[in-house]
Amino acid sequence: MTASPTERAPVPVLDIGGTHVTAALVDPGTNRPRPGTVIREPLDSRAESGAVLDTVARAALALPAGHGPCWGVAMPGPFDYAAGIGRFAGVGKFESLSGVDVGAGLRGRLAGRAERLCFLNDADAFAVGEYDCGAAAGHDRVVCLTLGTGVGSSFLSAGRPVHTGPLVPPSGHVHRLAVYGRPLEDTVSRRGLRAHYARLRTAAGDPPLPDVREIAARARKGDTAAAEAFRYAFDALGRALAPWIDRFRATAVVVGGSMARSWDLIHPALTTGLASAGGPDTPVLPARRPEEAPLIGPPTGHVTHRTPHEDQDTGAGRQRKGKGHDRSPGRGPTMHDVGKLAQVSAMTVSRVLKNDPGVSEATRERVFAAIDRLGYRRNQTARSLRLGAAG
Repeated sequence: MTASPTERAPVPVLDIGGTHVTAALVDPGTNRPRPGTVIREPLDSRAESGAVLDTVARAALALPAGHGPCWGVAMPGPFDYAAGIGRFAGVGKFESLSGVDVGAGLRGRLAGRAERLCFLNDADAFAVGEYDCGAAAGHDRVVCLTLGTGVGSSFLSAGRPVHTGPLVPPSGHVHRLAVYGRPLEDTVSRRGLRAHYARLRTAAGDPPLPDVREIAARARKGDTAAAEAFRYAFDALGRALAPWIDRFRATAVVVGGSMARSWDLIHPALTTGLASAGGPDTPVLPARRPEEAPLIGPPTGHVTHRTPHEDQDTGAGRQRKGKGHDRSPGRGPTMHDVGKLAQVSAMTVSRVLKNDPGVSEATRERVFAAIDRLGYRRNQTARSLRLGAAG
């Protein structure tokens, strides 16, 4: 596939999920995947890092040549999207990529077909895609959820993800919330739902614990334990989400991800949980383009890692990132800027970037939130350190 002189080259994109990786070429004119260019490969998120990157690269290399040099890559978190480095720890997937330079690993495997990889959160990619041409279209303020291995989320204001400010959860992601005294994903996730079903079922000599799809099928056939496992999980999600939907003034909640295929079980429990917690009467909608949206999101231009992909939303209008921080004009943010915003020392920022296990998770979250907000790029400070002029 070669673009004509007057035709813009298609944009190569990757959507990396907990069970599959999808590669596609997106037409910049229509902002849709080109026919015949969508490649989907199974992916074991528990495999060692080399095997994970090999699988992703295999899907990418199966795309026809003749595309642009910059790839959009939708990636689940925790992830350093500016640096392209995995931060997965204790999340049950991609643990082998923690501390791994995923960008460098993929560029090396793509054999000259990638000059630059632009990473963004997979839930943000899904949300922007749904805003562009799906169920979120026409909604100025919308909360989008992806339900699968875990629970992903994106709070969109005028089509842009909001990650900071008083109207959204920490870093703009609901997986950081707690429900019933435990992290939300202990309840609302593939592992959480299966574990609760295991506790509820009473049949002796049951075969190995079924996956979520089979649990859903059992619920539809009258298995009360299976039905209760779904009800409990998504009622809990509604209770955790309700105050944030109200605070954000969302006019819709859009739900996608592999679990959303069980919409008949999820929707009643989720809406009941929202109502029980005093949430607003906000429509809860299934995604219109659940497969395409994460592919459409990266090339739209709404979100890239070159500028921070979250505005601060204070409710009185969005505040452009970086305002209120005393950086000199023309100077990129430094470790000291990051430390000041995160309320830690530059040395602590450095330790976080080196994946020092001695840094607490709460501190790591503050540092990465500051990095994202300021658009800090690690190589800027690396150059300064070599010149003896850091900060």
